[in-house]
Order: sequence, then C-alpha cells, then structure tokens
Amino acid sequence: MKIFICSNPKTVVETTAQFNTLSIDEQLALLWYIYTKIRIRRSVTPTTPGAARLQLAEGLLNEIKYMFHEEQLGVIRDLAASKNNPISRAYGILSTNTKLAFWYQLTESIEEGDIVPIPTFHQLSVSGSQVLTSIEVLDFGQQITVLRNVVANMGVDPLA
Repeated sequence: MKIFICSNPKTVVETTAQFNTLSIDEQLALLWYIYTKIRIRRSVTPTTPGAARLQLAEGLLNEIKYMFHEEQLGVIRDLAASKNNPISRAYGILSTNTKLAFWYQLTESIEEGDIVPIPTFHQLSVSGSQVLTSIEVLDFGQQITVLRNVVANMGVDPLA
C-alpha cells in the first residue's frame, strides 16, 4: 500500500484510514462529492489536471464511456476494489497525479451524462460525511496527500 506523507502525517494517515473503511460504493460516492466540491465550492482544493498529463488516461476514460451504464458501474467498482482486470491494470500503471486527474475527469463525465451517474437520492452515510468533513478542514497539502493515498492504491499495478 502506497502512503504519501506531508505535514501532520497523523491526520493524513487517520483520514486515509477512515476513507478505506468505507464500502466501495461509499468510497466512490465520496470521491464524487469531493471532486464536485472541488469545482463548485472550492472547499477541497484540486490538483491541476493539465499537469498530470491526462492524455495518458484518456483512452481508459473513453473505453469506460462507451460501455453500458451497468458495465461502467461494475468497472468503476472493480477499479476502486483493485480487482484484477484489464481496466484496473491500465489504471495501475498511471502516475499518482494522473490517477487524481482521472478521477476528476471521471466526475466531469458523470456530470455530462457520459458515465453512469450517482443517484440523485444518494446521501453519504454518517461515516462518509465525517470523512468528507475531515478532508474539507485539511490544508491544501494534506487534502492532496489524502486523495493521492486513496487513488494510488486503486487499480492493479501489473508490474508489481
């Protein structure tokens, strides 16, 4: 498991651990909420998608876009659960910054209707809301470190 550390590592490690205790669907919903807040409210600070060389992930995103919604949801769940399949292996070779940008772009695609949407009635659980609040109060470096920790461990590294 990759863990990135920055200032006040205890807070970062605790928040990452809290995130990892959530169910896969709750983790996916939380990522969607985090990235939605990044764009709408700026309460969570984004990484710069352009800096991550997103073109490396575009093929992967396009492959997911052209699936039926049921398949998209299954593949995204498998990715978050680190199940060994072609999409998880393709994601696994991406750099951590590209993985951050991948999730940002995936959220954009959800909002554009190209990827299976988060149900409008979905509400985060109490635990999910606590993790979101924990992330929101972190400083920029800590926020990005938690997100790096989360997305770095998704997928399957075919070279490991």
